[in-house]
Amino acid sequence: MLQIISYVVFTIIVLVIAKTYLDKKGHPKGLFYLFFAEMWERFSFYGMRALLTLYLIKDYYSHIENNEEIAYGIYAAYGALVYLTPLIGGYIADKFIGYRKSILYGGILMALGHFFMAFPTDFFFYGALGLLIMGNGFFKPNISTLVGSLYEEGDIKRDGGFTIFYMGINLGAMIAPLFCGYLGEVYGWHYGFGAAGIGMLAGLIVFWRGISTNVLGDKGLQPKEYINKKISGISVANLIYILGFVAVPVFAYLIVLDTETSVLGDVLSLVGAVVLIYLAYIIYDYKVKQNDKVSGDRLIAILILSVFLTIFWACFEQAGSSVTVWIDKCVNLVGMTASQTNAINPFYIVLLAIPFSLLWTKLGAVNKNPNTPIKFALGIFQLGLGFLIFAATAHFIGEDGKIPFLFVFLGYFLITTGELFLSPIGLSKVTELSPKKMVAFMMGVWFLSSTFAHYISGILAKLTTTGSTADSNWLSNLGNWFMGNPDVSSESVATLMQYNSIYAQIGFVTIFISIFVMLISPFIKKLMHGIH
Repeated sequence: MLQIISYVVFTIIVLVIAKTYLDKKGHPKGLFYLFFAEMWERFSFYGMRALLTLYLIKDYYSHIENNEEIAYGIYAAYGALVYLTPLIGGYIADKFIGYRKSILYGGILMALGHFFMAFPTDFFFYGALGLLIMGNGFFKPNISTLVGSLYEEGDIKRDGGFTIFYMGINLGAMIAPLFCGYLGEVYGWHYGFGAAGIGMLAGLIVFWRGISTNVLGDKGLQPKEYINKKISGISVANLIYILGFVAVPVFAYLIVLDTETSVLGDVLSLVGAVVLIYLAYIIYDYKVKQNDKVSGDRLIAILILSVFLTIFWACFEQAGSSVTVWIDKCVNLVGMTASQTNAINPFYIVLLAIPFSLLWTKLGAVNKNPNTPIKFALGIFQLGLGFLIFAATAHFIGEDGKIPFLFVFLGYFLITTGELFLSPIGLSKVTELSPKKMVAFMMGVWFLSSTFAHYISGILAKLTTTGSTADSNWLSNLGNWFMGNPDVSSESVATLMQYNSIYAQIGFVTIFISIFVMLISPFIKKLMHGIH
């Protein structure tokens, strides 16, 4: 109980600091409401994320021999689909129902999904995943787009505002593993999932309060031409709500099917091809038919940045799968459970968000702020260093076969600073680079990178179940050299090396990629046409 009280007190302190900062720096009033609503939505999402893999391994599939591999597959499929649906939700909000209705509807679906997780049957478990996938599609891209709409183009407060908004995301993400993880591992998994649902309801109430007090002005309303339009006697909004519910079992079945046939890879390949063809047509339309080279080039810039974001998240999302299991098996934990360590990354973001926000604003005021491609390169570089720290623990394994907890904090610190160089800045630039009539759709495209990242992340996580990368190559040899070529005759060292060998290779590959991004940054900057 003392732990829970301390989490509540800490949350209140951070909220007061954030509110004071936003008021003092002259950010739009609506930002705090969106910050608060997103905080609780992320509480629900990360509460689920912290528990899911361990729950599947230790409980739901505990009777199956290859349960770790199955758990990674379900986590990857769920994560991929969670970030696929924002592409649909962003388009629907842009075109038909507006951001506000989309956010409220998505929140309701997600709250139902979390409450479904409280019931231990296949129907409720996979139904919960379907509800969460569909709900996130309506919620996630549109609240970020709504934040962007609060700022005028060129406003130097924009990056700082998105960084503060990002702090709200991670405040919820930090509290959730501590709170839900504690309930889940001490009192029962389903108590943790139920707490995530209550968090989502809190987010909905806060967002509704913001609408009622008109802090959003005229932002995010349904397009006028569709307010009274009906199809077969049903309003456009209600028809979309019905179709959203109908889609829930489809996504649930996709996850079930993927555990047996890996069909999701084919689905994602098809979706990726369709989206690329559609965007190629849009870019052609802007550059050739409309003679708007600037908009076309900026869309190309978003696509290039999305590729590098995919690489970042594919590695980063080991945190919710293999890294959590690695910590559970190999780390000498002190004062925390494995699921609660998912709070370390968002804790750092909460701690560093305001300093980074001030840093970007001050650097922008004196024209010293690095441009977006350079920030991406530096972010990926720091991610690589973080994974090399995880890999370096092979040098420090103790007599009990465990490694010091300190290295988890050190690795996560660098991964987090890398995230702050890349993710909130990317959100800001999508709203700034996209043509006004398709901002939410492009936000969906941006989140689509996380779809492919989660799927790739599942493949990487499954490599840790084999004990090695099977075939020796220059990259695995480099990783083994970095770790001191440890003797794997000991069972504890062999278990550690299942994970560390993969983390070493992730570290080196991402550092090489960051150098490449740095080299092509002038080309990307040119495509952005003055957007920094």
